[in-house]
Amino acid sequence: MTSQDVILGILMDGNYSGYEIKHKFETLFSYFYNASYGTIYPTLSKMEKQGLITKESIQQESKPNKNVYTITEAGREAFMHYMESDLQDVELKSDFMVRLFFGEWMEPEYVIQWLEKSIAKEEQQIKKLSVDYERWKSTMSPTQEICITLGIAVQESNLRILVDGLQKLKAPL
Repeated sequence: MTSQDVILGILMDGNYSGYEIKHKFETLFSYFYNASYGTIYPTLSKMEKQGLITKESIQQESKPNKNVYTITEAGREAFMHYMESDLQDVELKSDFMVRLFFGEWMEPEYVIQWLEKSIAKEEQQIKKLSVDYERWKSTMSPTQEICITLGIAVQESNLRILVDGLQKLKAPL
């Protein structure tokens, strides 16, 4: 999976500006895929050169022109090729997990701080996901609903494990 695959999927649903595409990355996809403006705009440019999308520049009064992107037939074919390809393995990269793995080399206070910060982040993510789920539930497809409920369940599972781990570290020996 690449940013191109995600952008093509977004454009399957309609025409969007680069800003709107970035907004979708920051909201809908933020739980399982990350892309910055530094990734999105070069990818859009490359996709346009490859004939996967077209760009229409719309003039706006007292604002810069707005570029709206539309998927082409070649883009639809590329997206469907991605969708029909074998699933890729889940790739997990986590600074927290690496530090936690080597946590035996740190004073317990550091590890406790890491766990407490991670617990707070998990709680924030669960709250954000739950709010987003309620906001979008009525317009979600069944597969989108599976995706967000899976995300909530994963965050809740992570939270339980972190809380249990923190209790173990704080327990008197």
